[in-house]
Amino acid sequence: MASIPYWRLSGFYLFYFAVLGAVAPFLGLYFDHLGFSAERIGELVAIPMLMRCLTPNLWGWLGDVTGRRLAIVRIGALCTLLSFSLILFDKRYAWLALVMALHAFFWHAVLPQFEVITLAHLRHQAARYSQVRLWGSIGFILAVVGLGGLFERFGLDLYPAALMAIMAGILVASAWVPDAVPEQRPEPIAQGGFIRQLCRPDVLAFFACVGLMQVSHGPYYTFLSLHLEALGYGRGLIGLLWALGVVAEILLFLVMTPLLARFSLRQVLLASFIIAAVRWLMLGTLADHLSVLLVAQLMHAATFGSFHAAAIHFVQRSFGHRQQGQGQALYATVAGIGGALGALYSGYSWASLGPLWTFAIASLAATAAAVIIAIPTQENRV
Repeated sequence: MASIPYWRLSGFYLFYFAVLGAVAPFLGLYFDHLGFSAERIGELVAIPMLMRCLTPNLWGWLGDVTGRRLAIVRIGALCTLLSFSLILFDKRYAWLALVMALHAFFWHAVLPQFEVITLAHLRHQAARYSQVRLWGSIGFILAVVGLGGLFERFGLDLYPAALMAIMAGILVASAWVPDAVPEQRPEPIAQGGFIRQLCRPDVLAFFACVGLMQVSHGPYYTFLSLHLEALGYGRGLIGLLWALGVVAEILLFLVMTPLLARFSLRQVLLASFIIAAVRWLMLGTLADHLSVLLVAQLMHAATFGSFHAAAIHFVQRSFGHRQQGQGQALYATVAGIGGALGALYSGYSWASLGPLWTFAIASLAATAAAVIIAIPTQENRV
């Protein structure tokens, strides 16, 4: 790892996913603190995910055309901070919806382009991506544990300022990272352009599974903290439970290189989807039992860790070097569509059907992904 800027890359991931650690467990709680209903909370949480459906492709195309991916990352980090600071001026629904959309437009420009930069630095050491990415998981843990204790002691009114401080860390980290361009790999003429590469059956099946997997995460990212708080868990413990899932994710990242050497990407993805289907049922039915909840959180190693690592490798292998930015952006876009649909459906079903059926629907979505990925295709590259 000495030949790559390991700590600079890792520092960026630490701050970027610390933002996610501040958003996933606490954004719904913050909107609930402001007095919004479950339906409105689901809509507000879905807005950044809907922006993820649009903006990564725009920024990905721009990055591939100009080659200035690091500039896009830095501009996106700065504009994310400035646009989110608008939350300090008003707390009405329409204004918050605008803030959610505006900051997400820039925030979602950042990660897909940075993934391309990271893989460009790694080059022939791409299997070591997980060793860099695990620092994002560490950032997530620091955020959920630290903010959980902070909010339990001082209340959620501090939430906007805490999130802005972490966003400032992304900006500083992006200024510290050196640029890199993807390796110029020889591309067969038959490979074609981006659309032709996308239309291969194995690639289409993969992206369908990505969307379904993110749909299944809707109740988890939108309502898990509210669900656990309603069951009597304190905010400090809720933060620790979120952190436990990410600790499991880190341990998975540490062994991801030998796992990918032993198992195919298809096998890793299939296992991730099956474990996700079981996990959502556990959270919907038995979350009041702490022992079951602990096991369900440890399963995050598969439902996010192995799934994400395998997905990043799949995208890199499936697209030529001139389409890497668009490939990673499309992955973010499809994940955004799935996440937005998951947040929206869970917002409405949570109020009408309750936690059990909301998580049951999530389990069905993960099961559908498992069925799709298990079906062999003629051009199977996973």
